[in-house]
Amino acid sequence: MKFSRIFTRILIGLAVVLVVIGLFVLKTFKDAGQFKTIKSHCDCQCTPVDGIVGPEDITIDPETKIAFVSSDDRRASERGDSVQGAIYAYSLNPSSPFLTNLTTDLPFAFHPHGITLYQSEEGRKYLSVINHRDNDHFIEIFEFTNMKLNHLESINGPLMTSPNDIISVGPRQFYVTNDHGAVSSRGRKVEEYLQLANSYVLYYDGSEFRKAAGDIAYANGIAISPDGRIVYVAAVVGRYIRVFERDGKTGILTHRQDIDLGTGVDNIEIDEQGTLWVGSHPQMLTFVKHSGDASVLSPSQVLKISSDSDGTYNIKEVYLNTGEEISASSVAAVYRNRMLIGAVFDDHFLDCTFSE
Repeated sequence: MKFSRIFTRILIGLAVVLVVIGLFVLKTFKDAGQFKTIKSHCDCQCTPVDGIVGPEDITIDPETKIAFVSSDDRRASERGDSVQGAIYAYSLNPSSPFLTNLTTDLPFAFHPHGITLYQSEEGRKYLSVINHRDNDHFIEIFEFTNMKLNHLESINGPLMTSPNDIISVGPRQFYVTNDHGAVSSRGRKVEEYLQLANSYVLYYDGSEFRKAAGDIAYANGIAISPDGRIVYVAAVVGRYIRVFERDGKTGILTHRQDIDLGTGVDNIEIDEQGTLWVGSHPQMLTFVKHSGDASVLSPSQVLKISSDSDGTYNIKEVYLNTGEEISASSVAAVYRNRMLIGAVFDDHFLDCTFSE
């Protein structure tokens, strides 16, 4: 009888463990969006722009109507076959569009990720780029002039362990997201699947890095309002955008609110009117499969987020695709009625025109 009671308790304990594991798996699938129905739609016409691999981030200079595109063959790097990445210029002039590699002669390994464009009061334009070199992470600062990128300097620091995206607030002052708190590959996987809020934002004041904000579930894209007062940080695993008030003198970020979006938000771009455009991954586990196998399509999504005077945000899904037109959308940059959609791995980006 005693053995029977012990055996029964063991069975009950195992059953409880299995139920807990099952519920955790279901929650993970639900949070990742795996149960969503994807029906492609967009009130726009899109044309693929070929000849560019891994166009993960895009930002537009409204003055010159030039889009800067960050390109890197991430799958080749995973295979150990490192291919030099590039920053491309893409003209938004409808009569003469062109795609030009602006970084053909860099004397160092170049694997660009997030990018940001800053214009000084004197009109000088600086493009800052996260670069994952073979042995460390750097911020490469370029000056854009006469359709050329002139490399000015490389900045790195021990706090910048997993940089993802960047936003400049000066010629050599910027915020950068560290998308993981853990350094090891195993630790980062634990953060992702347990949805741990261990990532953070760094601020570089021109001389040193310091932590500006923390407790973010996979900090990814970052953007700043046109007046420089609000900083937006995308949390992929958390499925929200965190809104911060920024102290322009000290660079300190104060958490104001979260915009819950229920999707894997990636990069954030802000147009001239202050509207947020967000490239997203509506099914994050499918994205993980896609990252390892190009034949697995990953749905793409673009959200448009505008704010009211009372501080509320209006969210509109302007683009959704099963992944056939473009897989794993990571950014949407908008100028007037044009929208450029980039992706993490695909060999093209989309140039879309909204219907009038």
